[in-house]
Amino acid sequence: MCKEALSFNNPPLVDSPPGLKTRWEFVLSILEKMQTQEILRILRLPELGDLGQFFRSLSATTLVSMGALAAILAYWFTHRPKVLRPPCNLLMQSEEVEDSGGARRSVIGGSPQLLTHYYDDARTMYQVFRRGLSISGNGPCLGFRKPKQPYQWLSYQEVANRAEFLGSGLLQHNCKASTDQFIGVFAQNRPEWIIAELACYTYSMVVVPLYDTLGPGAIRYIINTADISTVIMDKPQKAVLLLEHVERKDTPGLKLIILMEPFEEALKERGQKCGVVIKSMQAVEDCGQANHHAPVPPQPDDLSIVCFTSGTTGNPKGAMLTHGNVVADFSGFLKVTEKVIFPRQDDVLISFLPLAHMFERVIQSVVYCHGGRVGFFQGDIRLLSDDMKALRPTIFPVVPRLLNRMYDKIFSQADTPLKRWLLEFAARRKQAEVRSGIIRNNSIWDELFFNKIQASLGGRVRMIVTGAAPASPTVLGFLRAALGCQVYEGYGQTECTAGCTFTTPGDWTSGHVGAPLPCNHIKLVDVEELNYWTYKGEGEICVRGPNVFKGYLKDQDRTKEALDSDGWLHTGDIGKWLPEGTLKIIDRKKHIFKLAQGEYVAPEKIENIYIRSEPVAQIYVHGDSLKAFLVGIVVPDPEVMPCWALKRGIEGLYTDLCINKELKKAILEDMVRLGKESGLHSFEQVKAIYIHSDMFSVQNGLLTPTLKAKRPELREYFKKQIEELYSTSM
Repeated sequence: MCKEALSFNNPPLVDSPPGLKTRWEFVLSILEKMQTQEILRILRLPELGDLGQFFRSLSATTLVSMGALAAILAYWFTHRPKVLRPPCNLLMQSEEVEDSGGARRSVIGGSPQLLTHYYDDARTMYQVFRRGLSISGNGPCLGFRKPKQPYQWLSYQEVANRAEFLGSGLLQHNCKASTDQFIGVFAQNRPEWIIAELACYTYSMVVVPLYDTLGPGAIRYIINTADISTVIMDKPQKAVLLLEHVERKDTPGLKLIILMEPFEEALKERGQKCGVVIKSMQAVEDCGQANHHAPVPPQPDDLSIVCFTSGTTGNPKGAMLTHGNVVADFSGFLKVTEKVIFPRQDDVLISFLPLAHMFERVIQSVVYCHGGRVGFFQGDIRLLSDDMKALRPTIFPVVPRLLNRMYDKIFSQADTPLKRWLLEFAARRKQAEVRSGIIRNNSIWDELFFNKIQASLGGRVRMIVTGAAPASPTVLGFLRAALGCQVYEGYGQTECTAGCTFTTPGDWTSGHVGAPLPCNHIKLVDVEELNYWTYKGEGEICVRGPNVFKGYLKDQDRTKEALDSDGWLHTGDIGKWLPEGTLKIIDRKKHIFKLAQGEYVAPEKIENIYIRSEPVAQIYVHGDSLKAFLVGIVVPDPEVMPCWALKRGIEGLYTDLCINKELKKAILEDMVRLGKESGLHSFEQVKAIYIHSDMFSVQNGLLTPTLKAKRPELREYFKKQIEELYSTSM
C-alpha cells in the first residue's frame, strides 16, 4: 500500500493529530512502520481460517500499530463533523402555485395551505408569552446589566405579573381593555419595553412604538393620528419633548405620561399645568396590583401593533398588524428551520436592534415562545461587544451594516500581505466545508484564526439572522466560515410583518434572499418602465398571505397603493427567480428617475454595486432629469481606506486623504470597474464623486432608523457639492 493509493483525494474533515498535516498522514506513518509482507497478510485476512494463529504470527510492533490505527479510525468515526441535511431539495426550493398567475410557494411543509400558526396554544402574542412561561419552568426571561456588572434577570413569572399589574394600572387610569385603545411606547430596548408591550396584549390594547429618530414633527403626527392619550417612556427628557407639544396645543389628546426612570417633581408640576398626568411606571404597577383586573386576552384577528415606518419622504405610515400577522410570520421561520436549528429553552438573544421595528420583535417572539432568554444591551452600541461577552448569546439578529463593519475590522487587523493571505486561505478552507454542508467552530482553522473572532461575540452564537437591507455575498460567505455558525438572510418589510423569504438551511450560497416562507406566496409583476417582464422571471415583488398587514392607519390612499384588490402587497422591490426557486433582489421600483436622454435609472441598484468597493463605506448616487449623467457622494471607511491608499503610494491621515485628488480618482476608477463587472450601462455609471469624511447616520438625519438612505435629505444636504460636481464635469 503506497501513499498514492490513499491519494489525499479526500480532504480532511476533522482536525489532525498535533504535528501532522492530515489524519491520512498519521495513518500512513503507522503503515510505513509495518513490514510489506505483514500488510499483505492483513489484506488477505478473510482467507485465513485460524485468526488466533494469524495474530500470534504478527510482530509486537505490528500489533501495536494495528491497535493505534483502530483507535484513530474509531476517533474519526465518532468525531467527524456532521453534514447538515437540508429540509428540501436545494435545487427546487419553491414551486409554482396552480392557477395563481405565476405565484410561487415554499416546498417545505408539504401542505398547499399557507401556514397561520405553528402551535395551537400560541395564536396570539399573549399566548406566545404564556407558552414560554409554561415551558420555561419560570426560568429567566429578561436580562439587563449595569456597566462592568454581570447580567441580572427577571423571571417569566415576574414579567407576567408586572405586565398584569401595569395593564390593570392603565385601566385604573381611564384606558380601555379594547383594540381601540392605542398606547404609545417611547423607549430604547430594555425589559420595561417588553413589560409594557405584554401589558397591552394582556388587555387587548394596541402598541404604537415611537422612537427618537422620527423627529418632533413625526412624533406629533403619530400621537394625533393614532389618538394616543397615554405614552410609556424611559427618560424624563422625552417627557419634556412631549410636554412642549402639549403646551403648543399640537397634541391635545395626550393625557398621561408614564416614566420608567426617576424624574423630578418639577416635571410633574409642569405636566399638571398643561393637563398631563406624569407618573412613574412603578406607581402605575402598584396601583394595578392593588386594583387587579382579570386579563382580557385578544383574538388572532385583533390588532396588536401599529408600526409607523419612518419612510424616506412625507409623513410616516402606520402599518396595522394583527396578532395573527406576527404569529404567522415567525411560524414560517420555525417551519423552515424546524429540522435543523430549532429554538431551545437555553437559547439567549442579544437585543440591540430597535424594538420599534418588526424584525427585532419577530425574532424575540420566537425566543419567548420557547422559554428562552433575551438580554438587552446597555444602550450604547460602542459597548455591544462587551455586552455580548458578558451575555454569551446563542442568537444574534443583525443588519448588514454591522456585518460589513465586522468584516472590515477583521481584515484591517490583517495588516501585512502575509497575514491577509493566511486569513484568506483559512477562510477558503472553511468555506469549502460550508459548501459541503459542514458548519462548525472547532476546526484547525478556527484554532489558528477564527476563535478570537467568535469569542468577541461571546463564543456561543449558533445562529445569526440578517435582514432590513441587502447583504454583501462576499461578507456573508466569509462570516459563515469565520463565525462557525448558521447565518440566515431574510427579505421583507414592515407591511408583511418582517420577512417573506428566508434562507433554506443547507443553502449557504449568497446573492439571493432565499425562498418564500411557508406563510406566504410571492409573485412577480411586470414593470414596463424599467423593462422587467415576468416571462423573463423578473418583476416587482408582490406578497400575499396571513403575514400581510391590514393597511395603513387612517390612510386609504396609501393603503390602495400598497394593497391591490386581491390582497397582494406590492413591495416596490424588483426581484428575479433563480433556477433553484430562490429570489434575488435586483432593483428598486421606487426612487427611479429619468436622465435627460430619457433613460431610467434606479440609484439603489447602482449603490449596492459600488458599496462593494473596498474603501467605500457609504455611497449616495444622484441624478437629475435635466442632466445626462450621474454623480455620487462617497464616504470612505476610516479603518480600511488608509491601508488601501497606502498600497497605491498615497499616505496621510483620514481627513487629509478625503481631500486628496489622486485618491478620489483611484476610488472612482475602482467603482467604475465594479460597475462594468456587474453589467452597468454607461449611463448608470457615475462620472464624478465628492468625498465626504463624516458618516451618514440616523443622528444627522441622513439615514432612517432602519439605516436606509433618506434621499431627499441627502439631496438637500449635499446640494452645493452636487452643483459643483455637475458644473466641473460638463
